Amino acid sequence: MKRCLVTGSSGLIGSEVALYFARADYQIHGIDNNQRAVFFGPQGDTRWNQARLAGEIKDFVHHEADIRDRAGILALVKEVRPDVLVHTAAQPSHDRAAAIPFDDFDTNAVGTLNLLEAARQACPEAPFIHMSTNKVYGDAPNRIELAELPTRWDYADPAYAHGIAETFTIDQSKHSLFGASKVAADVMVQEYGRYFGLPTCALRGGCLTGPNHSGVELHGFLSYLVKCNLEGREYRVFGYKGKQVRDNIHSLDVARFMHAFSEAPRAGEVYNLGGGKDNSCSILEAFEIARKFTGQAQKYTYVEENRAGDHICYYSDLRKMREHYPAWDITKSLEQTIEEIVQAWQARTVG
Repeated sequence: MKRCLVTGSSGLIGSEVALYFARADYQIHGIDNNQRAVFFGPQGDTRWNQARLAGEIKDFVHHEADIRDRAGILALVKEVRPDVLVHTAAQPSHDRAAAIPFDDFDTNAVGTLNLLEAARQACPEAPFIHMSTNKVYGDAPNRIELAELPTRWDYADPAYAHGIAETFTIDQSKHSLFGASKVAADVMVQEYGRYFGLPTCALRGGCLTGPNHSGVELHGFLSYLVKCNLEGREYRVFGYKGKQVRDNIHSLDVARFMHAFSEAPRAGEVYNLGGGKDNSCSILEAFEIARKFTGQAQKYTYVEENRAGDHICYYSDLRKMREHYPAWDITKSLEQTIEEIVQAWQARTVG
């Protein structure tokens, strides 16, 4: 049986990948040490998801390991020798990174290097799929001419009618420390593909979301927004009139693309993996969609200052992905995704 090693296996994307590859007849090895609870407190705890995987995946192997532990990671990857390695573990927050710069860089950049070198030594033929981020572009997308619409900002420049492509600059912009550490990881993933010829890709995700997200204020936009709505809690909007736009992609469609890449890998590739324009929304628009499924208007407060390095408008140009992998496309609409998130939070509350 083929083996898939997933880092961050108890997180949103990691758990979705684990389940998807298990259904494709892979034995799943997961690496997770619940660091999200360390970064974000009890509300970020993912042990419930680890237990879910153990219950739903036959012969699931959990490794309580830290990707910053170089010797441990080298030994673990040598022992498992996976046929596919999917790397989703990260410190994922802009704001948190500024308070813990060493932990952020060691997790995002050094941890990724540890895994890449472990793969090169133990399983160089295995596709290495890295969950990067659109924050590698820093705030450079904010230089694009924008049009202010009633409920959102959008690109006024027709060159960006399809969104941001992979050729967009990642240089000379403000990234946040999180964005900078992810740039280092992203470029290293490319380099192991281009220099050593390993089958690698960096997936520059937009807002990755879905019903199994442990959303918190500092990370997990839609999940946290829905949670606030259901609990009648005030949601804080940081700048841009609440009209800032993100494209949202369901974790299942992320896993589907990762599987497609693993079946026909390429060396040193980069893809902007988001929901595209059709699955984009502003915060104000997300309030209204959530209200359709909860029956409750969103309570919120407005903070005039935006987050450092934050995008005013960002959605992914999906044309390169569709060209390279024509059998893949978005299958979960934005409304369907938000409805699933609402149902999941309601089920957890009842449970």
